[in-house]
Amino acid sequence: MSTTPSDPHGPDSADGTPPVCPRHPGRAAYVRCAVCRRPACLDCQRPRSAAGPVCVDCASGVVAGVVAGPAPTSPPAAGAAATVPARRRTGFAASPVTWILLAVTTVVYAAQWMTRDQASGVTEALWYAGLYTSPYGMEPWRMASYALVHDVSGPTHLLLNMLALWVIGRVLEPALGWWRFLALYVLSAVGGAVFALWVSDPLQPVVGASGAVYGMFAALFLLTRVRGGQVRSIAVLIGLNLVFSFLLPGVAWQVHVGGLLTGAVVAVVFSLAGGLRPGRARLPSMGAQVAGLVVVAAALAALTVLGAARVTVAGLLG
Repeated sequence: MSTTPSDPHGPDSADGTPPVCPRHPGRAAYVRCAVCRRPACLDCQRPRSAAGPVCVDCASGVVAGVVAGPAPTSPPAAGAAATVPARRRTGFAASPVTWILLAVTTVVYAAQWMTRDQASGVTEALWYAGLYTSPYGMEPWRMASYALVHDVSGPTHLLLNMLALWVIGRVLEPALGWWRFLALYVLSAVGGAVFALWVSDPLQPVVGASGAVYGMFAALFLLTRVRGGQVRSIAVLIGLNLVFSFLLPGVAWQVHVGGLLTGAVVAVVFSLAGGLRPGRARLPSMGAQVAGLVVVAAALAALTVLGAARVTVAGLLG
């Protein structure tokens, strides 16, 4: 369903691994500085050049005059303590929520596999259908739990979603912070369920983390755009995935569209509150971001109540 976004300024490294930010070695960086051509992660990009974003060093004019090549960091003065980069976290420390979601979803899939022959196994206990948020059955927690279960007829569904989570999560989570990334993931999953409630058969269950993944796609697009990065490859990736969602049988496109729209709204909330632009303090905008997320959650709850009222006996039987 998803692939690694291509580097708009050049291919990946020769061994096939994604380029990494020199300042943050644990972060993939698919955008290169328009001046020195070094990879720059989202936190290290500055929208300054007409040709594209520039890195922190080039934007701050580390080298006097016109920078003709990679801008080295100035050596510390004699007797001064060596400057250590503020954040050089890698692996789990850089994106803990991403790794936890990967682990939990994989464990749940193993439990699904072990109970697949039971009348009411793990899959049935966690999946979502409109019926579960209706006057005939109220289990709203399923609007998030369905993102933990996947199709047990084969591992492809799980592998594609987990690949997308692994690739995009390691870029988004360090840029957003763990709690904003988690809010984006959960609200996008819920938004996918809400959209399915309105436009899908209330008796048709849906499973998979696709709604949350599409929400990450939307946030990655906006985050890169706000910071002056090239978004063409991300837009193409989203478009191709949507096309496959509509063309392939058995795919819940409603969840994909709902997750994409909700992720875009959440990313706009972060942007308006000042949480996406580089160089801005996160603490002063935290209250506005939390308030915006509460508004989004309240809107989803209201849409759920209105959608539940549309589920009738005639609709279930007809």
